Parts: sequence; C-alpha cells; structure tokens
Amino acid sequence: MFNILVDIPRTLPDGFFSQVGFFIQYYWLEFLKGMGVTLLISLVGTICGFVLGIGLALLRKLDNNPNDNKLKKGVKKFLSGLSYCYIEVFRGTPMMVQALVIFYGVAYAFGTTMSTLIAGFVIVSLNTAAYMAEIIRSGLNSIDKGQIEGGRSLGLTYNQTMFKIVIPQAIKNVIPALGNELVVNIKDTSVLSVIMVTDLFYNGKLIVARWYAQFPVYFIVSVLYLIMTIGLTRILRLIEKKLNVKTKISNPTSVTTPAAFATNDNIDAEDYKEEEERRL
Repeated sequence: MFNILVDIPRTLPDGFFSQVGFFIQYYWLEFLKGMGVTLLISLVGTICGFVLGIGLALLRKLDNNPNDNKLKKGVKKFLSGLSYCYIEVFRGTPMMVQALVIFYGVAYAFGTTMSTLIAGFVIVSLNTAAYMAEIIRSGLNSIDKGQIEGGRSLGLTYNQTMFKIVIPQAIKNVIPALGNELVVNIKDTSVLSVIMVTDLFYNGKLIVARWYAQFPVYFIVSVLYLIMTIGLTRILRLIEKKLNVKTKISNPTSVTTPAAFATNDNIDAEDYKEEEERRL
C-alpha cells in the first residue's frame, strides 16, 4: 500500500503539527486514494440506492383498483408488504452489521469472496435504497391528487400518470434530501473498514498501525472528511439553485380557484372573478 519509492524516516518528529506535516508529506497519496474510494462508493451507492428506492416507493403505493381480481390484489399486497419489510430491515439495523452479514454471508453461501469494493457498492446501495424509498414516498404523497385525477381524465393509465406527471415532480421535490443522503453516505462509508474496504478511514487505520500515532492521523482524516462534505454540500446547493428547487413544499392549491391563477401570467384573475359572478 505505502509508497516504497519514498525514503520515509524511521522516527516521527516531535510536536503535533510537525507530525501532521510528516504524515501529509509522506502519506498524501494514501490519503488521496482513500478519498477517491470514499467518494466513488458514496456516489455509486447513492445513485443505485436512489433508483432502487424509486422502485420500492412505487411498490408501497401500488394502485388499489377495485376492478382487479383476487389474484392481482394478492400480488399487489404481497409486493407492497415485501417492500415494507425490506425498508424496515435495512432501516432498523446498523450498516456495519449489514456489511458483515452480506460480505461473509455471500462467502458462506456461495463459497467465494466478493471484492471488497464491489461489496461496498452493494452494501451502500441496499442501505440507501431503504431510506430513499421513504423519502421518495413522501415526495409522491406531496403531489396534489388533482394532478393524478387530471392525468386519468386525459386518458392516461395509472402507470403513465405516475411516470409522466407525478414522479418527475416528486423527484424534483426530494433533490435536497437526495443530496443530504449523499453527504451522509460519505461519512457512513467509514464503517466499511470492517470488511477491509480501502476507503479514507481504513487507510488511516493502516498508517496508525504502523506509527502508533492516533491523534495526528485521525485529525488529518477528520479534516479530509470535512472538506469532502462541505465541498459537496456547496455543489449541491448550486445545483438546487440551478434547478430552482424549493426546500419547502407549498400546500396544493386547487386549479379552479382565483388564487391558483394569481401567479399565472396567461390568465387574468379579475376576468375570472367577473366570469364567475356572471355565471352564479
């Protein structure tokens, strides 16, 4: 792991800041590699978890059509219950325990060991999916039911209404929570060190094991985590502003009231009021 081409002194310098400078000078590449693995696992895991979360949220909100036969109703109920159990299991157990169970469980069941990097992707994705499912479900519930009824009145099926009208708006509403989940995953990947994923924290542990200098090394690790989370948070805020995302979801307003037309430049609310008075 360590760069053998660099002539590293055999003794540490005295003083905290001198030791911090020492580790940065001789082990900067290991810290950088660890940051790369941490960011990669967090990004891939969040994206995959987001996609899986959409599927789980849709299973939780399967349409209860009274015209369905008993078999179809039973299948929908089973899939919804399966999604609920998945969410409860992964939200109710620590990621560290999940990592150990999945990594060693695969080795026990199939007699082969997964790559630690692949295992990291799988574990973070499955864990994130459970949390994203509830976030997306709340985003779906925030959409006014009148939009669903409007889509159905235009002849769209339930699935077409969901994928063309409801889901795009729900995703836009949950972008802040998605960014927050990515930041959380950057910090939570540190627990993957229990299965020897070479992220930032694990590389720091290896350096500590060689020099027995816990405080300076973990101080550097904590600063690097802080740089990643703060930098990513700033980038996500810029993206939210670019997409004009509101952090608060306004109360739905009926499209048939003057208040709904107050912000629509194509409709004159005063004309609408006069027309309503003449009609009444």
